[in-house]
Amino acid sequence: MGDFQRKIADVKEKVEERLLHPYMFQYINKPVLDEDKLLLLISILDQCKLSDKELENYTITTMLLQVALDTHEQVTNTNTNNEILKQRQLTVLAGVYYSGLYYKLLAECNDVHAIRMLAQGIKKINDKKIIVYQKGSSEIDTLMNNVKLIESSLIDQFTDYFRLDGWDSIVENFLLIKRLSKEKDNFVQRKSSIVFDALHTLVFPKHNGSLKDLSLEQQNYLILICDRYIEFSKQLLEKAKKELPRINELLDSRITSIINQKTMAKTFVEEG
Repeated sequence: MGDFQRKIADVKEKVEERLLHPYMFQYINKPVLDEDKLLLLISILDQCKLSDKELENYTITTMLLQVALDTHEQVTNTNTNNEILKQRQLTVLAGVYYSGLYYKLLAECNDVHAIRMLAQGIKKINDKKIIVYQKGSSEIDTLMNNVKLIESSLIDQFTDYFRLDGWDSIVENFLLIKRLSKEKDNFVQRKSSIVFDALHTLVFPKHNGSLKDLSLEQQNYLILICDRYIEFSKQLLEKAKKELPRINELLDSRITSIINQKTMAKTFVEEG
């Protein structure tokens, strides 16, 4: 476990070194590296017959790309003052900059296949984001599947390419639980939530107001739907973990933590 933790720490440090840009950080928040995605990706690549350099290159480039995608999600469309406008513009440029780092590293390695493979993941993510953001899902199951693919498609490219049976279910359900939990927390705290906006449209199509205009009963009903999907994903994650022949201790512990965390803890009734 010690060697595996050092491997993760080394890769994380190298990613963060490449993300460092003092001027941008005067105006925008430092990018947050998703350590769970890093753990999942290294756990998957560790199952493959890769050299340390190959594992490092795949992980660094993928995490740079993930940061680029996450950074662009922070861009808002609200009208505001010049200072906030500058922050918004720099956030867009930061995402482009991180994407450029990803292409540069893979080009230096002359890894055309990896570029194509990750490009397919980017396309899938962007396609699903458009549907979710424009509230184009026709059913709740479709919405949740789109959110799942947004979160997991980059890492899924590796499970597919290396034909690692069972890992896709681990990745997809683990990351869906995390995303839905975050969206639920945002909703309860009256922050913006793309998923709950889309749920609002699907569940209450005749309601013309915003999320905040829903009654407490309606709001709690949306939370109940979200909780049910979290709980179902936990069941699938636990089943997938049991069926996976080899899993490192660190990931096993993190999965157990995700499964055991309470789901139905926050509702608007309780908050009130």
